[in-house]
Amino acid sequence: MSDTLPSDVIGRRVEVNGELATVRFCGVVPPVEGLWLGVEWDNPERGKHDGSRDGTVYFTCRHPTGGSFIRPDKVNFGVDFLTAVKNRYVLDDGPDTNGKAPVAKLGSKHVQAVGFDFVAKKQSQLNKLQVISLNDCAVSCAGEKGRIAEACPNIVSINLSKNLFSSWDEVMHIAEQLRSLEVLDLSKNQLQFPSESVMPAGTFSALKVLILTQTGVSWAEVFIFLCILSPCLWKQALKSCFKQFIFPSRPTDVLQTVTLLDLSCNPLIDGNQLHLIAYLPRLEELILSNTGLSSIHFPDWPDTHCFSLILMLLQWSSFNELDKLQSLQALSCRRNPLTEGDKAQTARQFIIAKIGQLRTLNQCEVLPAERRGAELDYRKAFGNEWKEAGGHQDPEKDRPNAEFLAAHPRYQLLCTTPPPACMPTLIFSLVALKIKYSSQLEEKVLEKQLPDSMTIQKVKRLLSMLLKVPASELLLSYESLKMPGREIGLENDLQSLHYYSVETGDCLLVRW
Repeated sequence: MSDTLPSDVIGRRVEVNGELATVRFCGVVPPVEGLWLGVEWDNPERGKHDGSRDGTVYFTCRHPTGGSFIRPDKVNFGVDFLTAVKNRYVLDDGPDTNGKAPVAKLGSKHVQAVGFDFVAKKQSQLNKLQVISLNDCAVSCAGEKGRIAEACPNIVSINLSKNLFSSWDEVMHIAEQLRSLEVLDLSKNQLQFPSESVMPAGTFSALKVLILTQTGVSWAEVFIFLCILSPCLWKQALKSCFKQFIFPSRPTDVLQTVTLLDLSCNPLIDGNQLHLIAYLPRLEELILSNTGLSSIHFPDWPDTHCFSLILMLLQWSSFNELDKLQSLQALSCRRNPLTEGDKAQTARQFIIAKIGQLRTLNQCEVLPAERRGAELDYRKAFGNEWKEAGGHQDPEKDRPNAEFLAAHPRYQLLCTTPPPACMPTLIFSLVALKIKYSSQLEEKVLEKQLPDSMTIQKVKRLLSMLLKVPASELLLSYESLKMPGREIGLENDLQSLHYYSVETGDCLLVRW
């Protein structure tokens, strides 16, 4: 804990018994004697008041119970970067005691490095460290200038999440000494961006990934920061989960080389924001989980590159919109009420059928056979609806109404797509069917095994001989075991049973 107070105590980030807070007041609080710090807790349930005491306002809080008065000796103002690195990675070089193994410091704890001598010695050579994690290590500043560059100049990835940084300047003082830094995680730091920043030459010149989740930084501040970074090349990712993260305008001077953009947990993302995001020329992956989007619309998405999308959608119409992204190859939409529970397999088939170019769904590859089956099942599921809307097998009579086309924009394409050219025509399998028909008010059932390559026309001829009814008068349909209660018409005499996905156990319905 702190014995002396820093000169810039107001606004400093502090830790008290594992809880993080920001100092808002320093002074006397009568009638109790002595010096007090007024802090605003990150967790408002930790506090007792809003910064007022006995009618006097000493500081203000965003939450009515977000504040407390704490004695300075109970507050931890943190350590510098290099001290935190040594605490976590350097072996204690103290004298060996009774032949015991050396003691290593891990955070504030001391442990014997039994069995890890080689690893510990390697870690103790700070100049060889490349990837480090200082998560929740109370880092508050860069420390003495130049010391980081001397001790560990080869760091390429740092996790600095949940520390005590109060100012972006301290982050820059660290980064300017690490010229190979590619990944920087600053999550859960309440950073204050300076109004004017002069960035030393070479700072962030190698940076590829910046993570600013739960930092309280606004998009306007990030936008200014990105402009400062230019002409530094952002090669891979910008991960940000700002609750107020929006694009104020079309990004033309920044983020031009970003390939991943994470906007999770952002309730302000809407259709207009997606339209602006679309103009990032190298964007390959967009994460929109838990944004509150219930539907999306892409009127003129400039589709020029391969694309991966992670989001949660609540309306089937949104999947129709995704088909407009001709380079969309991967989609993840878990935790969607439309795709959970008993609906999962059917929903997967429908999504595949609705998005023609999709290659991966929820991290599972979409194989050609699965796509073919999904599209046929989709046709069966909405066949009667299509027919009632004006659809017809004869292209000259096929006139489905606008409402159906809006709900199923790919349906007509699926109806006209022929089987793959590579599909064998001489190899077939037998399907065991129940054949139901009525004779003199009595329903009868036959059981037959038919080749799945058999055309509807040939099936009618067979039934004509069995039932003594002209083939021209027969009307055929079937009920699938996969979709009980649905009747699918077999209207095209030139198509096969396989084309309509008729399978063993299905029931053939015959009328005349």
